[in-house]
Amino acid sequence: MALTLLLRCTDLERTAAFYAALPGFKASASNGDTLTVTGHGARLVFTAADLWNRAPTLTGTLYFTVADIEATFAQAQGRASLAWTLQDMPYGAREFGIVDCNGYVLAFQQGH
Repeated sequence: MALTLLLRCTDLERTAAFYAALPGFKASASNGDTLTVTGHGARLVFTAADLWNRAPTLTGTLYFTVADIEATFAQAQGRASLAWTLQDMPYGAREFGIVDCNGYVLAFQQGH
């Protein structure tokens, strides 16, 4: 089963540039003034339209599984604000988190 998230953004061009600079992601314009971001098995569709009558928000974390967490962390350095640094979590994952240009929290964890 594939999952696609539709998320509000504040600026499509800024969002495209943000994700294009991250390792493993591709951003491209899509239908209806939206932006489609793919990578790490995920598909995110961003819209600047105010479909929800509120600012961009998500009370959760988007997790992406990567093959090499050390390399992904090194490549992400300086491209986004860290939500938390690379660390071993008590539940067994090695991961780090960043905040995207819209305030969404993205976490990257080592694949098994």
